[in-house]
Amino acid sequence: MGLTKAYIARRLLVFLAVVLVAATVNFIVPRLAPGDPVDAMLQRMMSQGAQFEGRAELVKEYRKMFGLDDSLPLQYIKYLKNTARLDLGYSLSTFPAKVMYLIRRSLPWTIGLLSVSTIIAFGVGITMGALMGWRGTPRMVRNLLPLMMTFAAIPYYLMAILLLYVFAFGLNLFPASGAYSTGTTSGFNLSFIADVLYHATLPALSIVLVGVGSWALGMRGMMVTIAGEDYLTLAKAKGLKRARIFWRYGVRNAMLPQVTALAIALGHVVSGAVLVEIMFAYPGIGYLLYQGISNADYTLIQGITFFLVLSVAAAILVLDLLYPRLDPRITYGRR
Repeated sequence: MGLTKAYIARRLLVFLAVVLVAATVNFIVPRLAPGDPVDAMLQRMMSQGAQFEGRAELVKEYRKMFGLDDSLPLQYIKYLKNTARLDLGYSLSTFPAKVMYLIRRSLPWTIGLLSVSTIIAFGVGITMGALMGWRGTPRMVRNLLPLMMTFAAIPYYLMAILLLYVFAFGLNLFPASGAYSTGTTSGFNLSFIADVLYHATLPALSIVLVGVGSWALGMRGMMVTIAGEDYLTLAKAKGLKRARIFWRYGVRNAMLPQVTALAIALGHVVSGAVLVEIMFAYPGIGYLLYQGISNADYTLIQGITFFLVLSVAAAILVLDLLYPRLDPRITYGRR
């Protein structure tokens, strides 16, 4: 038996402990920063031309509304209660918009772009790496594949700059920014979906081209380590087809560490490829985090950070529970 109820309970307790620690750190760190966030918000609004009468009274009322006048233990208890309900408070830079509303608005764009790009890069990368590490791969294919791996040395943002320069500003084939054309009516229809895919091509391509090489390097190393295993020798001796030996016996047994890395990468999708989204002004979580940092929006920053920790912890939990399904040799039951 791969899983036991006791092990599942322990893993759930660990997950909850991680979330609690993340929420606690999220509460403490912004309060260690110097200055008053409400006063900083009003100063920023005044620099943009807003006029206030009785600023001290206004700051006092805002602090009362945000609960900043309460004692730290009381603030912490209220924070945990609100976080458990996924109520992350108001955004300081876009008040009265709530943080959860801003995250919900940006999250689909990041998930759509990053998750699809990551899965494509994973599929192409492990196939390339498996072919490079497999002895039966033709020499011509073995010599061509490493050319794609050179992109792994290029950071996401440099690849984004290169693609923008060539395809957006040079050839004018793709848009340079945004998620869809200005004036386009959003909706679940073919024209809007095509426009979204058109705008997402360059950001997705920058992520895929860089990610493929990294996945390929890891997969190649794993394929080399299993090359002399007994089950491969037995499969060849039984006269099985090469394609079946490659996929069912080679790739399946070598890709388990890659699946672990994929789960963690998908967990990080919530944070977005921040620099890529900034370069393309793509309205995802990464771009939202950049705006929060630029505007010193502490509540928005800690809301996005909490979601990042939550998504990574959830991805690792799900992966840990799925391991026995992926590889029957793995068991969490006592022998």
